[in-house]
Amino acid sequence: MSLVAAENTATVQNLRTAFEGESNAHAKYTAFAAKADLEEFHGAASLFRAAARAEQIHSTNHARVIRMLGGHAEAEIHPVEVKSTLENLKAALGGEQYEIDSMYPDFLEEATAGKNTAAIRTFTGALEAEKTHARLYGEAIALLVGGKKDAWIFAARDFYVCPVCGYTSDTEEEHERCPVCNCPWEKFEIIR
Repeated sequence: MSLVAAENTATVQNLRTAFEGESNAHAKYTAFAAKADLEEFHGAASLFRAAARAEQIHSTNHARVIRMLGGHAEAEIHPVEVKSTLENLKAALGGEQYEIDSMYPDFLEEATAGKNTAAIRTFTGALEAEKTHARLYGEAIALLVGGKKDAWIFAARDFYVCPVCGYTSDTEEEHERCPVCNCPWEKFEIIR
């Protein structure tokens, strides 16, 4: 017997889909980071690790709301197909674009119609973080294709991840507070 109220069924299903997607993205980006390090793209590896941490935060946030609405958060982690770092960056960018263009906007529309503020909050945080991931992946792809030997993709670097919503930045003091959830900047995790 489900503890999910009928009016929350669609929202919980969307949260479960997002939870599984983010859980798999975490596993995928962790594997992609190891490959990037092997290929000596240490900056790209740092980016993959930061994005993996952000996806982990998203899945945790989605799971919390699922439980709050009476459901159970379960994910099947699929085998990761690791290719070259360039191919992995392109695959990651494709996944982020899908979430930005389709998945999260649809989920937000449904949660907004149902006035589910907790789901709106977790979907919004994830969507905004995915936008920064897409920008950074696009930049890394351009640098890798351009063959610039002094580009940031070669040397390990710091990325900054909001521990509350997963917003990710490549600059040390972008804001005093997270632009998505208002978490103080000094609480951001530094991922290298």
